[in-house]
Order: sequence, then structure tokens, then C-alpha cells
Amino acid sequence: MSEISAERKNYGADNIQVLEGLEAVRKRPAMYIGDIGFKGLHHLVYEVVDNSIDEAMGGYCKNITVTILENNSIRVKDDGRGIPTDIHPKLGVSALEVVMTVLHAGGKFDKDTYKVSGGLHGVGVSCVNALSSHMRTEVHRDGRIVEQEFSCGKPLYPAREIGKSEYRGTIQTFSPDLSIFITGEYNYTTLANRMRELAYLNKRIRIVLEDDRNKDENGQPYTEVFYSEGGLKEFVEYLDDGKERIIEEAIYIENDKGSIPVEVAMLYNNAYSECIQSYVNNINTHEGGTHLSGFRRGLTRTLKNYADKTGLLSKVKFEISGDDFREGLTAVISVKVQEPQFEGQTKTKLGNNEAIGAVDQAVSEALQNYLEEHPKQARAIIDKVILAATARHAARKARELVQRKSVMSGSGLPGKLADCASGDPHACELFLVEGDSAGGTAKQGRNRDYQAILPLRGKILNVEKALEYKIYDNEEIKNIFTALGVFRGTKDDERALNLEKLRYHKIVIMCDADVDGSHITTLILTFFFRHMRELIEKGHVYIASPPLYLVKKGKDQVYCWNEQERDEQIKLLGGEKADSVNVQRYKGLGEMNAIQLWETTLNPETRTLRQVNIDSAAEADRVFSMLMGDEVPPRRDFIEKNAKYAKIDA
Repeated sequence: MSEISAERKNYGADNIQVLEGLEAVRKRPAMYIGDIGFKGLHHLVYEVVDNSIDEAMGGYCKNITVTILENNSIRVKDDGRGIPTDIHPKLGVSALEVVMTVLHAGGKFDKDTYKVSGGLHGVGVSCVNALSSHMRTEVHRDGRIVEQEFSCGKPLYPAREIGKSEYRGTIQTFSPDLSIFITGEYNYTTLANRMRELAYLNKRIRIVLEDDRNKDENGQPYTEVFYSEGGLKEFVEYLDDGKERIIEEAIYIENDKGSIPVEVAMLYNNAYSECIQSYVNNINTHEGGTHLSGFRRGLTRTLKNYADKTGLLSKVKFEISGDDFREGLTAVISVKVQEPQFEGQTKTKLGNNEAIGAVDQAVSEALQNYLEEHPKQARAIIDKVILAATARHAARKARELVQRKSVMSGSGLPGKLADCASGDPHACELFLVEGDSAGGTAKQGRNRDYQAILPLRGKILNVEKALEYKIYDNEEIKNIFTALGVFRGTKDDERALNLEKLRYHKIVIMCDADVDGSHITTLILTFFFRHMRELIEKGHVYIASPPLYLVKKGKDQVYCWNEQERDEQIKLLGGEKADSVNVQRYKGLGEMNAIQLWETTLNPETRTLRQVNIDSAAEADRVFSMLMGDEVPPRRDFIEKNAKYAKIDA
């Protein structure tokens, strides 16, 4: 104790650590890119591409090519102006080296260089450099080719000229540092979703995505080209694909009169949910912000004024809320702000107050003109609003009935629920199990201290096609609500999910490894995405991965999760006598006994759980609508396109 006290007393200037250059980024990478997992890895690509997009927004770049190389390195090539390579007057080194190695350095702080920019914090490309084991920058500018290479953010040599070129632009190639990131494999679909977004948000910009890891029969890399002539109008039509529209043509609003240019595209459909995507300087603000508040305010006020003026609401006996005006709405809002105030480097919420008035005014003026010029479409929108209000009124009564029953019946927990002993939500797990048979086995095999089991009978209601009040009539969904302890209604929003009394912080969907099991998993995920999205966003939802095979010889047995593992274990246990090995294929959870289920699927030490995340809210909304909605043709196209990836037991 005396030694520790002596050390504390010696606290002085020698104990103050100064992190120079990019060391701070390598020391605390999550502060700059969000995390060091899947999202952070892909965020590196977005930071580099954002620099090219900034050039495009300034009118200097028309083509961007992103390539996933065979070793999972990334190359980004553009035809912008190229990073300056002359000597920086203050620092005495190449401007290229300054941009690549100094935080808060770049042309984005000079309003004459970029009017608006996504990477305002100025740590973008230098951050990528710091978190890459190797990075090479090649600049084509003023007829010269200049290159410089870096390792972990440190220059390997000064910028040097390596040739002449008529081409103009920048080529960035980097390899993420696997000593920092917990995963090093890039997901093509994730990158494709972001490139598609950028192409829609920046019309007439051509973005090519290549994957050198996947070649076609001619040895050419798998390639997609993203290009949009119509911009947001085409974007909102893409998001609305698979839904039955009540207005055929998208309402398009563009206003660049003030200091904040505003662009909005919107459509109404007969669905029961809203899909609003908001962007600031091409960055998806998942948590919304002032621009979204301005849009909602302008939309609600304008539609209500029009409905009151035309007498369309005269027969409605109850109050209509702002949510009713947005049911069935698909909208994309994009604003360009010179000095955006974001929350953190990952930029998920806009804080500029001036954006409220700018978006409100732009939407109000344009929407008012649209409603007066298109009375038929206006009537269809207001009829949808009235239907939404009527359904919401019925849903509130049904919801209150469910919640009142829970209060009056003591704990209100479903009879089927086998609860756990612990009262600590952080430690508790709830397994939603397909069928009573597997539910019974799971109840026997679980750890009763912290694992609860709720068997679900058959396939739950497809909430994508159901009115909200019918959802609360469904027995299985009522059981999920009451078991979790969540309910609708907070101080700020009567429809928001209240998680104050959430009883389990880990909710695991556990279904059979067959077609029906996959369908039930999708139905449950649709319910969570549409009605309990906060649980997914906070990382509470998981999917269990029961094994597909048990490979056994004598007393030796091994569980396998795929065909490759199965074949390897057959060779290992049987050697040349493969016939001596017994292989059992598990068709359902009910085929396992309690001990096997514990060993493979329930035991935290040995199980595999897949956490459910929302990578792109816009794409997730589109896919759920397509797969679970009423429109058949888009679903058929999706199945035909992806059938080759399906694993089906024939």
C-alpha cells in the first residue's frame, strides 16, 4: 500500500504522455471511426471515397472507381484535381504528405476550395493512413505522376515524381492494419449499398465497384456501375420498389435560394410504416437531426392546412397526429450545409438550428403548390392519412388493453414463458424458440439462473401486411411484448418503444435449420425491425446457430455447422474408412436432447450467436418490403437473382 502511495505522489511532468502525429488515432481508433469491427473497417473506404465525392460536388470529378483487391486491400481512383504536391509553406514538406499525415489538415476548412464537404473534421484520409499497415498515394496532376507510401501512418520516403501523365486525379490504395481491426474481410454488398446511395445523392456521377476476389467465367472481376440521371427522384423510387403506390409520380422538391440548398423526393404507398432517409453533405444521418425536424414540421403543417381548407377532415372525430401524415411515406431528404455541426466523427445527427427553417420553408412552399395543382393525388394522400389515424386510434385501444391486462394480472408474464431466476437484465437472456417440442427441450437444457425460454407456436403474424391494431390481437406477439417488459409510449412520443423495464438484454431467435425455420426467423426479424427497431439498434437481438451435423465414431463425436467441417471431420475420424463414421443431419432443434442443445446452442462458452445489426436502414426497409410485402414481381426477381446462393436440402 505504501509503495502505491509513493508512486502516486511522484506524479509529475514525466507522467504526461504526448501522442505525436497519428499515434492518437492508433491508440484510440474508435474515437475517429466509430469502432474497430465490421463498421469501422468499411468506414475507412467511405472516408477515402468521400474525398472523391467532395471533388465531384465541386464540379471537378465525374468518375470514381472502387476496387476490392484479392488480398482485401482497397483501391480508390478518381478523376478530380489531384491532391496538391507542392511544398507546404509552413511545414516545409509536400502538401501531399501534410494531407496524409496531419490531423485536421485539408482543403475542407477553406470555403473557397470546397463549398460543402462531408469530411469536415479533417481527419478522414489521414485517419485511414494511420489505421493501415500500408498505404500508397498516387497523384496525377500538372502532367506529373507523384507517389508516396506510408506504413501505419508514417511516410516511408518523401513524395517523389515517378513519371509523366496526361491523366488527372488521385489513386489511393490501402491495407487495413489487422493488428487493430478484429475483422479484415470487406463485404461487397455493404460497399455496394453505400456506392449506390452516393450515386443517387450526386446525380450524373459514375461510380464503379469492382471485386477482384470474385471473377466471372472470363476471369474478369465482378463489377457494378452506379449512375443516376434523376438523383433523389430515382432514389425514392428504388426504395419504394415492391410497395403499392397511391401516387405514381414522386414529389420532387429542390430549393437552393438560401444558404442551405435543400433537395427532397417523396412517395406515398399503402404500407403501414414510414421510410425517411436523411442526408447532410452525402452523409446518412441515421439519428436524424434538425433537417428531419424541419421536414416533418413542414409536411405535417402543409397537409393539415390543405385538408382543413378543403374540408376533408370534417368527418374525423378524433385528433390526427404527425405520425398519421407520415404513414406509408417514403422520402429522401438531402441538404448541403457549409459548416455542419455533427455529433462525433461518425456524424449520425445534425445539430444546425438554421436547417429547421430552411427545410420547413422549402417543403411547405413546394408541397402546397403540388397539392393545389394535383387535387386527385392530394385527395389520395389525405385519405391515407385518415385511414392511418383510424388504425392508430384502434391500435392504441388494443395496446392499452394489452398493457392494462399486464398490470392487472400481476406480473402479466405469458404462461408459456419459462423465466430465469436472475433479476439483472444485463445478465439475462431470452430465447424465442420455434415450436413447443424444441421449447420443452430448451427448458430442460438451459441454465435457469439467467436463461429464459419462450416457445412460439408456428409462424407468427406477418406484420408487413397487417394493420397495427391486428398486431396487438396476435397471441404470439402479445407474449413477446409482455415477456420483454417493453411497451409503447414515452414522455416525448406516445408511439415510441419504452425500454425502461426491458427484462432481457440479450434476445435470441432460435429456429430450425430448414426452410420453415428461416421463414419464421424472417417473420420475427420483420416484427423487430418494424415495431421494436430500438432493440436491434442497441444490439439486443441475436440469432442462434444450431449445428447441422453430428459426426460420430465410437466415443468420439464432433458437431459441424457446414458441409466443409463435416467432410473434414469424417476424414479425421474415419481416415480411409469413411463408412465407419456415423453422420447425423439435424433437421430441427427437437431432434437434439437437452444436453446436446446446451452444448451447441445455449452454452455461452461453446455456442455461436450472430448479432443482428442494421447496416443500411434504407436497404433493410426496401428488402423487408420486397420479401414480406404484397407485390410478387420484385420478390420473384430477387429470388431468381439470389437462388444460386441458397442452401437447400432436397
